[in-house]
Amino acid sequence: MPRRSRGDDGRGDLVESPEPAGRKPDREEKRVTHGRDTSGRPTAMRYVTKGNRMPTGRKPDGDQAMSNAERQARYRARHPAVLPTTSIIPRPNRPLDRRSRPKRWREAVAELLTLQAEYADGLEALPEGLHDSPTAQALEAIVELDLDSLADIDPPRGYGRD
Repeated sequence: MPRRSRGDDGRGDLVESPEPAGRKPDREEKRVTHGRDTSGRPTAMRYVTKGNRMPTGRKPDGDQAMSNAERQARYRARHPAVLPTTSIIPRPNRPLDRRSRPKRWREAVAELLTLQAEYADGLEALPEGLHDSPTAQALEAIVELDLDSLADIDPPRGYGRD
């Protein structure tokens, strides 16, 4: 049965869609009604092909479509992780230390000497009841370290600049 739809001109277009049993129609006859002759019949007619539709997507395997997590798991199973074949090892993004190695050595030794002096002060301030505790033993081991020998070392400048 023909159905009516409204066009831009307000009078409406007549669309006929004959549907044979078991098949979808490939073509649909559309009569454009912008022009009518004196007897009221339409003067223009065109044919529209509906067979060139976009193909439908993949049908779900089960009763429902897959969730995003299931779809991602299926993708990862099909595409195994590719290991880099080159020997490039990514380095962490850390700020570059522009100081020379000898300067860094001197600053590290100075920091160790400062910490050793602070631990010695902490050992002297320790109460009498804690002199035999593991904390006191650890502080004594730090204080007894000979860090002056580290301070006496002058590291090489390197690259023939010694």
